[in-house]
Formats: sequence, C-alpha cells, structure tokens
Amino acid sequence: MDQTPDILPQMPGQRLARGVARALRAMDFVSVEEFVPTPGLRVDVLALGPKGEIWVIECKSSRADYLADQKWTGYLEWCDRFFWAVDADFPTELLPDGSGLILADAYGAEIIRMSPDTPLAPARRKVMVQKFARHAASRLQGLRDPTALISAWV
Repeated sequence: MDQTPDILPQMPGQRLARGVARALRAMDFVSVEEFVPTPGLRVDVLALGPKGEIWVIECKSSRADYLADQKWTGYLEWCDRFFWAVDADFPTELLPDGSGLILADAYGAEIIRMSPDTPLAPARRKVMVQKFARHAASRLQGLRDPTALISAWV
C-alpha cells in the first residue's frame, strides 16, 4: 500500500493545475506550472506532447478569477491549443467559444471540449521547447539544491 502523503496545493487554481497535470501525464504529455513564455505573461500550465505539441491551460477557480483575467488572448500565440480548466461548479457559459474546456479537480481532469489546433511556426516552437526544457530543469535543480538557485541570482 502506498504510504506517500497526499499533500494538496493551497490555492484552488493550484489544485486544478495538479489535476490537469495528472490527466495530461496519462495522455503522455509533460507539463510545468507558472510558465512565462514572454515577459508580462504567465500561464498556469504549459504542456508538451509526445509529438512536440504545445498546449496552454489556464485554470480558473471562480467567476471572479475568470473576469479578472485580461491577458489570456496573449497566450494564444504561444501554443498549438488553448484550454480553460475549471471545476464542476464553474459557470462554463462564461468561457469563449473556440477554446478548449477541461473539467478538473485536485485529483484528475477530463477534456470536455477539444481546442482548435493552431500550429505554431517552427521557429516559435523551437523557442518554446527550449524554454520549457530550461524551466523544467531549473525547477528540478531547485528541488534538489535550493541554494543553487539563490546563489545564481546573487
């Protein structure tokens, strides 16, 4: 029997992101949270698929959280597919047509509506894959040696 404690993220959006990441992993995607594709933008989840697909998933925990987001259209040029991830109580009629929809909780997620495929230009894809790799490696290094990241900033 697995004795690993189930430590839940504190914030509702982080809980959604965890469930999304778990579901994406089952689809052979890997993901990172709080990814910055360009200064001024921060996506909740960036996923990299087995064929190099790049998906952006924005996690919205409430109507107010969604209405406060004014930057989401800026994410479209950084991905092949864009999704909203919300819980079962979220008023999905608020979400714009033409975007994907994922229902999620802290333990899993399901794609309800697939996003249209808008393939990235090869040069943009290369930049995103490199940024993804560096971001993921930096996170891993920070887990293994937190002081390494601090000393790099000093």
